[in-house]
Amino acid sequence: MPDVYEHFPIQKTARFVHLKKPDGRNKKCLISLHGYGQLVTYFSRKFHDLTDFTDVVVPEGASRFYVDGTSGRVGASWMTKEDRLTDIDDNMRYLKSLTDHLNEYEEIYILGFSQGGATASRYFAQDERMKGLFLWASVFPPDLQETEIINDSRKKIFFLGKQDPYFSLENQKKALALYANLGFQTETFDGDHRIDSEILKSVLQKALS
Repeated sequence: MPDVYEHFPIQKTARFVHLKKPDGRNKKCLISLHGYGQLVTYFSRKFHDLTDFTDVVVPEGASRFYVDGTSGRVGASWMTKEDRLTDIDDNMRYLKSLTDHLNEYEEIYILGFSQGGATASRYFAQDERMKGLFLWASVFPPDLQETEIINDSRKKIFFLGKQDPYFSLENQKKALALYANLGFQTETFDGDHRIDSEILKSVLQKALS
């Protein structure tokens, strides 16, 4: 007879980096979700140049682990295939609590890089307070109905490097076509599976103006 799993809620403390304009005058904020195996300590460095026109909040995935073996470099994840639906619900509550916490801002946008893109997409579809969705080298989450995004007139941009090893040439074409069909502005550039800070700043400065 198989085990019967039960769940109960717990309280957990989340960590995030908050990048602010020195004079504290930005009224816009970008929530940026990292990819698999990353930490906000390093991922947040990609966004320092954005604080001229938007503050940036970089939350960390709730599950940390040793990337190689049982010691050394630590990374974080938003979810795995194990108890996936519970983790999705927890992530949605996490981001809602974070958005509630950021009540000093007039406009809030969300960005997802790689694995973080699926979580960002789900939250964008649930929370009308998000003014825009920016996805970088992300796969559209299969559990999210495309109509939830196609019919959404909020700002949407998809970024993809032409040398991204996770996207073959054929998959690049498919991804760009999919996101264009979903109403995203698509941006391609010479680069691999990393955020290019200069391209990000150039595109978002126009998008958020």
